[in-house]
Amino acid sequence: MRHGDKVNNLGRTKAHRDALLSNLATQLILHKRIVTTTAKAKALRVYAEPLITKAKDNTTHQRRVVFSYLQDKEAVKELFSTVAEKVAGRPGGYTRIIKLGFRPGDNADMAMIELVDFNEIYGKGKGEAKTAAKKTRRAGSKKATAPKAEEKQEASATDAPATEE
Repeated sequence: MRHGDKVNNLGRTKAHRDALLSNLATQLILHKRIVTTTAKAKALRVYAEPLITKAKDNTTHQRRVVFSYLQDKEAVKELFSTVAEKVAGRPGGYTRIIKLGFRPGDNADMAMIELVDFNEIYGKGKGEAKTAAKKTRRAGSKKATAPKAEEKQEASATDAPATEE
């Protein structure tokens, strides 16, 4: 019985599945979009998104961790330079899965998985600047009031010398 087992085994052994996902992730990083079956695309999203998150922190340790998953120097280089730079302001959700219908040969459900920030059709245009993601805090009102108090002190300090003259 497989109670609580949420891993899609894709009809493969652990070693075969790890090799498959590593290869798919490498191709996704290098080509920015790939076409595969829907089941593989969903499994790839779970595998690739944590690697992209690790790439946002460009340290030797994170590079080695990611390399242990991908085993491809060119993919790691691309991930830490181009991809990490584009997704720096995004808090997650780096991939998009678009269903394409059924494959004619075996009627397999096909999908395209792509990196969200590299699609010019859905994303922002090249001319628009990206802004950092807004982080909300409940105690944010304290920060907003602190600079106003400082401005009042500065204004009163600049007014005082003007009145003495």
